[in-house]
Amino acid sequence: MYRILTLLTIITIFAGCGGKQVTRIAPDTTVDLSGRWNDTDSRLVAQEMIEDCLSHRWITDHITTTQGKPVVIVGSIRNKSGEYTAAQTFISDIERAFINSGKVRPVSSRNERGEIRTERTDQSEFAAMETIKRMGRELGADYMMTGEINAIEDREGRQQVVFYQTDLTLSNIETNEKVWIGQKKIKKSIKHPK
Repeated sequence: MYRILTLLTIITIFAGCGGKQVTRIAPDTTVDLSGRWNDTDSRLVAQEMIEDCLSHRWITDHITTTQGKPVVIVGSIRNKSGEYTAAQTFISDIERAFINSGKVRPVSSRNERGEIRTERTDQSEFAAMETIKRMGRELGADYMMTGEINAIEDREGRQQVVFYQTDLTLSNIETNEKVWIGQKKIKKSIKHPK
């Protein structure tokens, strides 16, 4: 009897150790497990940078000169941090912040435009005449945003510090003039277990 009880206890312990527990949390909850660049960093940096970008003189100058909102495209934002960073998620956060501001007119990226152009071509062949979207009506962008994410890591024993710097530049497409340069820094201290 003692052997059976001991065996059942061991089986119960091992069965309990092997399970995974998943809990759903709000998407805007800050969870920083590794100290690496994460979804919260992406969202907050994009929001702060776009707020800064849209509060500078270039936008007022553009509206005064053209009597219209500037058309902006988000170009490449390179990850030079040396770690995996979902750059497309960051780009989407930037585009969302631009759209939500209501101050600029964002246009589709090169890859997105290709897919949209293919759809217009298909429409010209297969859609009802009154619903076909015409070619040659795309908005040309006035400004392009480009940038990069860099990281510097310092570690001694169990202590680690990771420094991230995001640099974004907004350039006038016609003149190549840089009309805004933004920079956001994040520093994280991580203490590893023994």
